[in-house]
Amino acid sequence: MPNPACIIVLGMAGAGKTSFVSKLISKLQNTGKPYVINLDPACKETPYSANIDIRDTVNYKEVMKQYNLGPNGSIVTSLNLFTTKFGQVIELIRKASKEHSYVIFDTPGQIEVFTWSASGSIITEALASEFPTIIIYTVDTVRSVSPATFMSNMLYACSILYKTKLPFIIVMNKIDVVEHNYAIEWMHDFMAFQDALENMENDYTYSLICSMSLALDEFYSHLKCCGVSSVTGDGFDECLKLVETAVDEYERYRLSHQLTMMEKEAQREKLAKEQLEKASKETMGELVSFTTTADNPRIPDIYLKHACNESSEDEEGEENDPKEDNEEKEADSFRTFFEKHKMEKNRQSNNLKESGHNTNKTD
Repeated sequence: MPNPACIIVLGMAGAGKTSFVSKLISKLQNTGKPYVINLDPACKETPYSANIDIRDTVNYKEVMKQYNLGPNGSIVTSLNLFTTKFGQVIELIRKASKEHSYVIFDTPGQIEVFTWSASGSIITEALASEFPTIIIYTVDTVRSVSPATFMSNMLYACSILYKTKLPFIIVMNKIDVVEHNYAIEWMHDFMAFQDALENMENDYTYSLICSMSLALDEFYSHLKCCGVSSVTGDGFDECLKLVETAVDEYERYRLSHQLTMMEKEAQREKLAKEQLEKASKETMGELVSFTTTADNPRIPDIYLKHACNESSEDEEGEENDPKEDNEEKEADSFRTFFEKHKMEKNRQSNNLKESGHNTNKTD
């Protein structure tokens, strides 16, 4: 049974992500009933029926109250809490692969909540390690008629592409309001984009956008792009063809992605091992080797004797008997005492002789 293709839909707030997901679901009903997962905890209602809904697991407003957070902080925290159980989502997707060919993820309106958060990276990497995974980046054609807004969208798309390293499709939404031909022309014709910049008054902005358009020229050449209308359904056939192409691209480069994941896992294990060793040293003290090698070995000037008394008169490797040492000390003490006593007697005798001699002279 082939694994279902996971489609992660991203885009700026107001680009029409949820409307695009709803229309994509209806278009895929004929080819393979899609499995839908809603990751936006702040939306009140969705125009589609979700198989897994983050709102059933995490209460966005309750998180805001308990953690004393603002709206955006609550969305990030809700997504983080949901990600802690994402292993169960993977299991449900595996079971659903028997009946579903596609898994569609609708993400929060604030794009940075998913693309630049730890939970977004965990979800993307977990899916890419198990299933063919592609990114669809929706662009609002109405607001992107401004060269500055268009360039901002392209820079964001470029950053997401190189961050995720997954097959990437840019979908120009709302072509029922404004055709997307201008965007395709700007992407493939540098001079056409330069002509659109001529009306800009700010010299700094003009110079900056010109530089960025040159830098993104290589990015445009490898980019898959199409225009759709989430209202009328125009352009979705081309979009589905690009999805199939992206799935094939993922399969070709899956080995490269697996090698990247193995390298990241090895780095994580190495870091965990280093942290464990550091913690062990802090709690038990540093490990000291009992055998060391001197940097500049030489013959020592002083010989460290074996365990014995500290007398320097001992022969190397020989030990004195403690009894003999005591007897020698007693003999030395006795001789010293005897000599002192003898000297004292002689002194007294000499004094007596001198005293007697003086008495005789007086008589």
